[in-house]
Amino acid sequence: MLYRIVSKIPHVLFKPAYDLYESYLFEKVKSQHEKIPKHVAIIMDGNRRWARLLDKPPWYGHLFGSRKLEEILEWCRELGIRTLTVYAFSTENFKRSKEEVEMLMNLFEKKFKELVQDERVHKYGIRVNVLGRKEMLPENVREAAEEAEKVTRKYNNYILNIAVAYGGRSEIVDAIKRIVEDVQAGKLSKEEINEELLKRYLYVPNMFDPDIVIRTGGEIRISNFLLYQIAYSELFFVDVYFPEFRKIDFLRIIREYQKRHRRFGK
Repeated sequence: MLYRIVSKIPHVLFKPAYDLYESYLFEKVKSQHEKIPKHVAIIMDGNRRWARLLDKPPWYGHLFGSRKLEEILEWCRELGIRTLTVYAFSTENFKRSKEEVEMLMNLFEKKFKELVQDERVHKYGIRVNVLGRKEMLPENVREAAEEAEKVTRKYNNYILNIAVAYGGRSEIVDAIKRIVEDVQAGKLSKEEINEELLKRYLYVPNMFDPDIVIRTGGEIRISNFLLYQIAYSELFFVDVYFPEFRKIDFLRIIREYQKRHRRFGK
């Protein structure tokens, strides 16, 4: 009841207090620079439900979700978080309606092309990696994704990993197939196979494991995301749809992460 009453108050009335609290959180997080995560992964959930609340079609939610991702990239840069991995489209998402899948594919093509032209990508040295079974993507989307990877390959200041046509189990299966091929070709012996070697065969070889995994949208599950890499990641589930995810929400998560003691099974 209180939330419904508060939600009717114009947001502009909260802005001074919001800005003050955001600045406070930002300084608190930055002051513990040695505990700022190196790698954050996000399951961007809730775009469609957010659009439904506004009586809008699904594409409306996905469009605003893509804009939110641009904001989060800026937040990461401000904090010095070097790697961001986002779950954009799973292998299972191909089962959605033909209309929605086509709309998403068009959006992906547009955004990949924008990354190539975005002056911020080149100014800050952001490398783009696309994780997933790219052969499942339409040719125009695959070509746009590969062009974004090619143009940014020389950069290493920041890493943006975009999981498209991705599944965690599929990634492990694909890695195992490649290892078997190399064993059969005499490039490897089975005695060499261990956890570190497997990491070299994943979609992004030797990627640092995520320190944090964030899922928006209120669901509490991993949904086949980075299954090999998140064995010891800190998990955060937030009850806001992705287009509504605020910088305050992000800073609160980083602040909570800084308070946790990570033992890695010790």
